[in-house]
Amino acid sequence: MVCLYSSASKVGSETGMFLRRLWTLRRRYCSGRLLLLGFAVCLLYQTLMVARSRFKGDPPAADEGNKSTMTEALEVFDELLQDPARLISTLEALERDRYGSIQNQAGRVTQALVLTGQHVAADTEVQLFQRILEQRGYEVSLSRYAETNTALRHDNGGSVEWSLLVCLRGSEKSCLRRVSFSHLQPHQRVNMIPGLVGAFSDVDGLCRFQTDSRLSGLALHINPSACGSARTKLGNPDIPTLNLVSPGLVATVTVYVLVTSVTPLTTFLHHTGLVRTSEDTDSHTTQLKPFLLQQLGPVASHEALDHVKEVIGQVLRAAALTNEEPSSRHSWCLLCFQLMTFTLQFSGSLIPVIVKAETDLHFDGLRDPGFDGQITKEFILEDALLFLLPAHSGQGRQKSPSHTETDDGQRFGGCGGPYGLCLPEHQTLLLLQFLRQLRTPGPFELLYPAASPERSPIQDILFRSFPRAEESGSGRHFSALLDRICSHYTEQRNQTYRTNEAETQTGWDQHSGSQDLPGDRERCVDPHLRQLYTDPPLTLSPPFSPWVKDYRAEVPFDVVTLRLRPEPISPACHIHLDERRGPRTANYPVGLGNSIINILVTDESAVTMTIYTLHMYRESRPSLPMFGEHVMCGFMQDCGLVVQPDQPCGLEPLPGPLSPGEPHSPKRPCTSGDVPGRWVVPCLSCADNRTCDWREVAWQPKGCYHPLLDLPQLQDCMMYRKVMFIGDSTNRGMMYFLMERVNSSLEDWGKAHDSLIYRNVNQGHTHVSYSYYPQFWLEQSHRPTFQRALEQLILRSRPLENSRQTVLVAGGVQWLNTNHLRIMREVLGREGLQDIMVVVKSLGMGFHLPVDGIRSLSLSGVQELYRENGNIITAAKHHGYEVIDTFSVTMGRYKEFLQGQCACHFHEVEKLPFSKAPLHRKMKLLRHGEEPGTGTSGTGTGYSDQPTLQHQNQWEGSNSSTYHVRGAVNQVYSQILLSRLCVRDTGN
Repeated sequence: MVCLYSSASKVGSETGMFLRRLWTLRRRYCSGRLLLLGFAVCLLYQTLMVARSRFKGDPPAADEGNKSTMTEALEVFDELLQDPARLISTLEALERDRYGSIQNQAGRVTQALVLTGQHVAADTEVQLFQRILEQRGYEVSLSRYAETNTALRHDNGGSVEWSLLVCLRGSEKSCLRRVSFSHLQPHQRVNMIPGLVGAFSDVDGLCRFQTDSRLSGLALHINPSACGSARTKLGNPDIPTLNLVSPGLVATVTVYVLVTSVTPLTTFLHHTGLVRTSEDTDSHTTQLKPFLLQQLGPVASHEALDHVKEVIGQVLRAAALTNEEPSSRHSWCLLCFQLMTFTLQFSGSLIPVIVKAETDLHFDGLRDPGFDGQITKEFILEDALLFLLPAHSGQGRQKSPSHTETDDGQRFGGCGGPYGLCLPEHQTLLLLQFLRQLRTPGPFELLYPAASPERSPIQDILFRSFPRAEESGSGRHFSALLDRICSHYTEQRNQTYRTNEAETQTGWDQHSGSQDLPGDRERCVDPHLRQLYTDPPLTLSPPFSPWVKDYRAEVPFDVVTLRLRPEPISPACHIHLDERRGPRTANYPVGLGNSIINILVTDESAVTMTIYTLHMYRESRPSLPMFGEHVMCGFMQDCGLVVQPDQPCGLEPLPGPLSPGEPHSPKRPCTSGDVPGRWVVPCLSCADNRTCDWREVAWQPKGCYHPLLDLPQLQDCMMYRKVMFIGDSTNRGMMYFLMERVNSSLEDWGKAHDSLIYRNVNQGHTHVSYSYYPQFWLEQSHRPTFQRALEQLILRSRPLENSRQTVLVAGGVQWLNTNHLRIMREVLGREGLQDIMVVVKSLGMGFHLPVDGIRSLSLSGVQELYRENGNIITAAKHHGYEVIDTFSVTMGRYKEFLQGQCACHFHEVEKLPFSKAPLHRKMKLLRHGEEPGTGTSGTGTGYSDQPTLQHQNQWEGSNSSTYHVRGAVNQVYSQILLSRLCVRDTGN
């Protein structure tokens, strides 16, 4: 041990001296085994000391190398900054080489994936992406979410099979879950930047920029109301107070920003925005520069726009830096982009404050965000896609800068990088993108970096607060390079603008008499539609294309209105719906069955250039056939339009069918046409109207029935009678139904708005005449009065017999009132016709939908109409007239109107082939002796109201019918009319 201690105490001496002494003392103090142990310890210690000295010597060498590399990079940056024109020339040569090589490649087709999310493939926004991307040479694949897309299903953090991924609203979370943005290939783009989505989508939103201690001392112009009074601001100076002497602006301005890169930050401002001044109740779309120029003048407007850019740029810079993870300095999505919406408030100053910042595009402030907002959104989306995506053939991928040929004449600092730029590949790609965007900005204007060579104090604060930004691609030197390129382009553009302005002024002076100078902006040069917007969205067949003129679409039963907004390609073209004077945008009522809407594209001289036709088909109410057990349900009014607030709405259970041994309840014919009733229908459950067999729905008067006459009875009843109709088209529908039933056919029909006379009814033994009233299309002063129209009808129908052989049917939708009844009584008295039979058709449902161009009743208006209908019925009975209460019949089935603007037509005349008999298959009146759940022939529910075999044989004998009046609701109250006309033949 003494040997070991002695050896250890002199370990710092020379190795040779230590070994000699150890050899001398080996025999006196130490054994051989102990001697070997000491020798091993000494060698180990010496080895560790040498390694330690080497370890300590490495860092200086490494630091020296890093400093050398950094010095070389800074020298290259300085050289690039000193000669931006040479740098731009080099970049343009590189760009030509990269994109030119694509034309000679036969690689894979460029794939674009569009995740539709909450959109359907027929939505106009999805169609826009598909159209633009295909024009840009992409092969487009549509999926709902990332998990259902085959190109994304098997990739591990980024597939090389696609070049563009578009995540539409509703699919963003799916994209963030499925796509690893840090492992995307350099050529891949996504329309999302996760860092910005995270920065502006969390709970704190803008507030966290005011509470982040790293941003202390940074004056971010954020409205305090965006965070609330409870928020604590850490060291943020107050927003500069406004100078009331200087020109100011009081308005809310919404601007749309395209972020093309976060590291480094590059953003562009679209020229379209929303503006709402103190005089406006809603925002409206406008171009920002003309608006600011009009409000502030040339100097102040330029200053205000610069402040807009500065305020937004500061917040975006703070968002990018505060949301940057230390571990992801080189793992960002290189070419990802993000569209954002910023709402700014000008309060009498030229410096705005940010009220709201949102990812994606929002148009909530518009009066019509559905159409105007969507149209504006799609214009901005199209501009953004054309701005971001260069046109190419779609074959192969763009060549990487590292694989391009190096031009020795373009080297900077002797570097061997792509084209001698001495820059990494990702920085070269960013420079190429930035260069292309500056060269062809289109409707975008550079927002950040600023076009000024001087760095702002705010940028210095950010770099000091976030030192890691120095080391990444968003560092000071690369950002300075972008600034210098931007400044160089701005100088060139200003010089070119001044030269062109002078040349334009000279040219204007020389050719001031030319008529071609306004160009084609004021002419309808392309008379086609750009898109057809509808609410609700329609699935058009075929899909919309400007060159296709005819489309078909189907809508379910519950869709009763369609809002239509065609948008032309050329702004100078005019759009009119249905006729040359029709509106451009309109709400259409969608009747059951087929409807046709014509869209006219006219030029500036109102000449029709193109006609598009939309064929609509609205489905009937869904029906579930009854094959077994069911219950009977009844309703008077629909819960979607409660006309009688004190009465129940919707389906209610009725008493079940009687037992087989129980005698039927006594039934009697109804004594009037206004007996209260309700609709009855068989259902599996009255709680769900989707379980009903709506083919079997029938009108059931309370305690009686309306007799249904067979053909011989009806013809005999109408023998030698003259029936006069006066009223609107609903009255005319009853007339044509009567003619078809009496003749068993309808060979003549027309939408007459004047007078009609038919002498061939019932083999010439029945005379029918009609006068349209009121003639609402005429000016008030030129419209014939009701008295005049009635007198003309009587005159054309003479000779008339003053008995019940002469019938007058008067009424319509909603024009009739008690005063008309008084006029009828006076005119008939003067004409010696006081003893004829008068049937009053009461009011009916209609004008209850918000349709453009005609009046529209509110719920209270419909309820008031119901009360007026009661007054008319009371007055008519007071005069001794028969009444058909059409309001009660149409009230519960107001959705079942057919084609027409007023939504009041419950009939439609359709043309039939000669081989088809006009069978009235749905006699929707319960006959005498029928009970719920029993059939007249022993089978069925008793509500099918199929004609008996005898009736069918009688009607099938006539195959000459060319028209048929269809409409179940019209058929019910028209049958009630026939039963009242022939009351003497039914024993009532």
